[in-house]
Amino acid sequence: MSSTAASRFTQPIFSGASEEDMQRFVGWVRGAAPYIHAFGGRTVVIGFGGEVAAGELGKKLAYDCNLLAALGIRLVLVCGARPQIDAEMARRGLTPVFHNGLRITDPAALECVKAAMSLTRLEVEALLSQGLPNTPMAGSYMRVTGGNFITARPVGVVDGVDFQFTGAVRKVIAEEIAADLDQENVVLISPLGMSPAGEIFNMAMEDVAEAVAVALQAEKLVYLGDAPGLLDDAGQLIDSITADGAERMLKAGKGMTEDLHLYLPHAIRAVRGGVSRAHLIDRDKDGGLLLEFFTHQGVGTVISRDPLFVLREALVDDVAALVALISPLEADGTLVRRSRELLEKEITRFTVVEHDGVLVGCAALYPFGEDGLAELACLAVTPEYRRAGLGDQLLRRIEERARELGLNRLFVLTTRTAQWFRERGFVETAPDELPSQKRALYNYQRRSKVLVKGI
Repeated sequence: MSSTAASRFTQPIFSGASEEDMQRFVGWVRGAAPYIHAFGGRTVVIGFGGEVAAGELGKKLAYDCNLLAALGIRLVLVCGARPQIDAEMARRGLTPVFHNGLRITDPAALECVKAAMSLTRLEVEALLSQGLPNTPMAGSYMRVTGGNFITARPVGVVDGVDFQFTGAVRKVIAEEIAADLDQENVVLISPLGMSPAGEIFNMAMEDVAEAVAVALQAEKLVYLGDAPGLLDDAGQLIDSITADGAERMLKAGKGMTEDLHLYLPHAIRAVRGGVSRAHLIDRDKDGGLLLEFFTHQGVGTVISRDPLFVLREALVDDVAALVALISPLEADGTLVRRSRELLEKEITRFTVVEHDGVLVGCAALYPFGEDGLAELACLAVTPEYRRAGLGDQLLRRIEERARELGLNRLFVLTTRTAQWFRERGFVETAPDELPSQKRALYNYQRRSKVLVKGI
């Protein structure tokens, strides 16, 4: 990007912005850096319906895809066209017919499918080819490719219903898609497939996206739909769930919108088939892809085969991440300062929590032989996950480690979180009750509260 173009983009962001706004922006970019490094060179398959392909939604999706491609992410886009097909059928005086959410494609409907999908594909290619000044795609060029990557088979007769030219994926020519991605192309796939006999079949976008993601062993399969993601019984967004948990929700049928009912089974099968993550994101959320990929908390629901939160003992390689995690709490006086050298020396005392490979919580155990006591220290969780129960998980793990050492009481020194510990069975006591070694180091100016719990 030229300096002139760059100045055009920085001007709207920072002109008149406060120092706080600029620091927030810097913090966001730095926070996104681990994800940028992690996803570079990885394959992401994005499935979306015709509602996204047109208008403002399509334009914003193109902006985000342009940025993802610029960051080295290998993109495969699978674009449906259900509303466009319905409109074409209405124009020709035809009535769409569905069974179990799948279109029945007779010869007349197939002609509408071919017309609508061809036009929708051209419109998406046009959106991805934008390059006007004063837009996020200024100065960029995205090569968009496609081809007969999908071999189809007929769905046939189901429940006594003949689906005619409605098809399912027989085979994905994954090596050809990968070859295009190796050339830094964005691959755009329409859910049309050809049979070995040369017939054309209309397929469901979600089916094609799943098959392509599994064939490529993609890092992520993303569906843009009509809901923010899966919701719990209280109506709150579930940010992450295992495939088994998602399947239980699907069987229960609670809170399933039309798109969730269609997409969720494919997302579950994809992660069980080797795709690392499947994401359900609100198609109306501006910048949803960027927020889901490059922020800790995300904006949708991510589905994985195994839990995303991993509790483990710390390693020397975690020191830099530990420093970044606890530094804000040291700065505001919540935690006592620890030098990097001290952390390296005492790293075996720490237990950490990772979320999708990023360290988001920690706690340390310092045993004292006197009276079976141990100190719980440096309990910290990033703000985004303080409602995810990670503090309780860390506390339980520290208690387990203490019991393994034959200790039966845990104490903590705190200035600001005494109530949190009281709610978990800790009882306040006097500093004189501390082990002698710790009592000698007690800072009476800091006036930390001492709380003890039997384990």
